[in-house]
Amino acid sequence: MLKNALTSFIAALVLMFTGTSITHAATPATVRVDYVHSGNASSEHYAIERVVIEPLPWPGKLSRNIDDSDRGVNKFEILDAQSGELLYSRGFSTIFGEWSSTEEASKLQRAFQESVRFPKPEKPVRVRILKRDDKNKFVEVWNVTVDTDAQDVVRHQAPAPTKVIPIRVSGPSEQKVDLLIIGDGYTKADMKKFERDARKLSDHLFQVSPFRELAKDFNVWAMAVPTAKSGVSRPSTGVYHPSPLGARYDIFGSERYILTTDNRALREIAQHAPYEFIEILVNNETYGGGGIFGQFSTAAASNDWANYLFVHEFGHHFAGLADEYYTSPVAYQSSATRQEPWEPNVTALLDPANLKWKSKVAAGTALPTPWPKDVYEEHSREYQKKRAAIRAANRPESEMSALFKQDLQYNTELFSKAPNQHVIGAFEGANYEAKGYYRPEMQCIMFDRSERFCHVCSDAISTIIDLYAGVGKAAK
Repeated sequence: MLKNALTSFIAALVLMFTGTSITHAATPATVRVDYVHSGNASSEHYAIERVVIEPLPWPGKLSRNIDDSDRGVNKFEILDAQSGELLYSRGFSTIFGEWSSTEEASKLQRAFQESVRFPKPEKPVRVRILKRDDKNKFVEVWNVTVDTDAQDVVRHQAPAPTKVIPIRVSGPSEQKVDLLIIGDGYTKADMKKFERDARKLSDHLFQVSPFRELAKDFNVWAMAVPTAKSGVSRPSTGVYHPSPLGARYDIFGSERYILTTDNRALREIAQHAPYEFIEILVNNETYGGGGIFGQFSTAAASNDWANYLFVHEFGHHFAGLADEYYTSPVAYQSSATRQEPWEPNVTALLDPANLKWKSKVAAGTALPTPWPKDVYEEHSREYQKKRAAIRAANRPESEMSALFKQDLQYNTELFSKAPNQHVIGAFEGANYEAKGYYRPEMQCIMFDRSERFCHVCSDAISTIIDLYAGVGKAAK
């Protein structure tokens, strides 16, 4: 009954907003495989937890079942158990993958919940998890055979804990990218604020290229389960606010990093709306966010820089974009080797003649490409000291916002005088490293708090939009 009611509700919304009717007669159910990913810095293990049939039909485009974008640390594949035919695949990254590069991972083991979702097959399938090796090739690290018609498959779900709010409905889910915005840290009294936040931030996303030009390819939905107190936990300041998603600051010891490690809670709420991508809004003023490719992204909705946070973190989650900044402290440990990153917007420049974005580089452009790096770094060192002092003293967030504004103004003025300001090349300093990694342009949303993606990032985003909403070739 719940599934039929929700499906009818969504179909009615599509008809209301687009004038196009929709049926789900031929649409398969949505399967979710929940599993545990554990280990440390040098080893990892997998164990299946359960198989779930979600309440809503598969939201994806069945003609684009195979992922050819080559993104992510990992990839999962769904193969027919008997014939071995590839039925579905998607690249992704994990919280475990990030944690395994921290100092803590060299001292102890941890377990993280993860899930993969795919359209329900007619026969048993083999679920394969692959991971990049030291040559950047995907190799299998785990597989399990799954019969989605087995007796122990979870088929009945509890009622939806809250209503789904249509923010933007452009057409049937299988023809669009479905973005779900979930609120955490919003009380019952905050629900109107949550809807305003979701509308404001999604509207801003579609003002930024290439999302602006391709806005018609998106549906946006929103939902938030009320909390007892406003805001989410921030352990470094002694603030603990239990919330349905368990989102919190201070992930991996980074005061600005917001994630949830309760994957089951996230999926059990999200399954009641059509979605392929999730952005979590936390009802907090303190600057922060996070993004994991193919998992979810987060942003502090009440911060002065919420627009930037929403878009920047969504760039990580949606398109697998790397951070291009390198002067802010992070929890990850530097690697002794310089392997070419899989992310589309950074390079180790191991082979300048075959730069991954060489088609965009004008003839005669110097590689590496000169920019006022020394001057930028001298300023940044002083800026980071001020930033750390403000946070250590727990000063008002307005002081941090003012500092961010001053920093952006300085960068913009400095770069405006640089000869290569609008050049596409290879600018040293990216991927959290001052040396050895390069970004395509001097300035980009993935580098600082500026307002646009560079050309390489824009193309990388468009590729993923096409994967979910483009025409493509039908899967066999």
